[in-house]
Amino acid sequence: MAAANAKKIEEAQERIKNAEKCLKTTLLKWKADYDIAADEYNKAAMCYKSTKSYQECKDCLMKAADCYKKNNSLFSAARCYEQATLICKELGQLEEIGSLAERACIIYQQHGSPDAGALCLDKCAKMIETQYPERAVALYKRGVDVVMIEDRPRQASEFCAKFSRLLVRLKKYDEAADAIRREISLNQQSENIPAIGRLVVALVLVQLAREDYVAAEKAFKEWGNNCEVEEIVAMETLLRGYDEEDAEVARKALHSPFIRHMDVEYAKLARDLKLPQGIVAPSKPQVRENAAPSYKSVADAAQQDDDEGDTQGGLC
Repeated sequence: MAAANAKKIEEAQERIKNAEKCLKTTLLKWKADYDIAADEYNKAAMCYKSTKSYQECKDCLMKAADCYKKNNSLFSAARCYEQATLICKELGQLEEIGSLAERACIIYQQHGSPDAGALCLDKCAKMIETQYPERAVALYKRGVDVVMIEDRPRQASEFCAKFSRLLVRLKKYDEAADAIRREISLNQQSENIPAIGRLVVALVLVQLAREDYVAAEKAFKEWGNNCEVEEIVAMETLLRGYDEEDAEVARKALHSPFIRHMDVEYAKLARDLKLPQGIVAPSKPQVRENAAPSYKSVADAAQQDDDEGDTQGGLC
C-alpha cells in the first residue's frame, strides 16, 4: 500500500510539473495552454485523493478550476469547485463549503446548467446544516432563486421547506413564519394542495411560538380550507384552547397523533409550546395563629371606656 501511494504521489508531482510547463510562455509560445494545464491539475488532484492527501488534492482542484475558467470550459470549472467542497468536508473545513458551492453554482448558471447548480447548493447545504445552520439557510435560499429563474415552483418549495425547518430549529420564528408563507405560495403555484394543509398547521404552531394568537387564528382562517379533516379538527381544538385559555384543551390538541408525526422540528415545537395559563384566582393570605396579638385602635378603646362609663352611671 505504501509503495502504491508513493507511486501515485510521484505521478501527481509529475503532472503538476507538466501543468506548470503548459502555463509558461516563451518567445515562440505567446499563449499559455490552459486546457492541457487544467487536465493535468485535475489528474494530479485525483492521484492525491487516492492517497488521501486531501490538502494537496484541494489545491490542485482550485488550480484546475482557474485554468478551466480561463479557457472558458465553464462546466469543468464548476465541477472542480464542487469536488473541492467534498474535499473540504474530508479536511473538516466546513466553513469554506458555502462559498465554494456558490461559486460552482454561478458558473453552472453561466454555462446554462442551473439544475446542476441547484443540486450542488442542496448537497453542500446538507453537509453543513448541523454545524453551520445559518450558512445552510443562505444556500437553500439561493437554491430557491436559482430554480425560480426556470419557473419551477415545486422544486423551489422543496428548498423553502428545508430552510423553514432550519429557522424553526434556530428559534427564529419571525423569519420562519415568513418562510412558511412563501412555501405556501409556491405550493399554490404548483397546485400541491395536500402540502398546503400541512404547512398551515406548521404556520399556526410557529405563530403560537411567537405568542401571537391573533396571527395564528388569521393564518388558519386564510388557508384552512386547504386542510384535511384531521388537520382542521386539531387546529380548531388548539385555537379554542388558546382562545379560552384552557391549557388542558390545548395540550390535548398538541398531543394529537397528527401533530406528533409531523416533521421533527415542528413536532418538537409543538412539544415545547407555552400553554395558555388561564385566569388565576388570587391566593388567600395565610395567617399564622398566635403569631402576635391583633392590633387595636386607641380611639376604639377610648370610645369603649366612655360607653361603659355611661352604662354604669345609668344604673346608679
